[in-house]
Amino acid sequence: MSRRKIEDRNIRKIFKSGASYAVTIPLEIVDKMKIRKSQKVVVSQKGNKIIIKDWKK
Repeated sequence: MSRRKIEDRNIRKIFKSGASYAVTIPLEIVDKMKIRKSQKVVVSQKGNKIIIKDWKK
């Protein structure tokens, strides 16, 4: 099995999870942003973009 091209690594499919939709986050981004399992995030929309930010109390 060949590796994905660098420019194709961040292309993801949206899938159904219960009553919601989900998308995986590339491991490189998870590592760089130090995202943890069960970490809370804020999801918002700006135009045609989805923005995911760390949730802060």
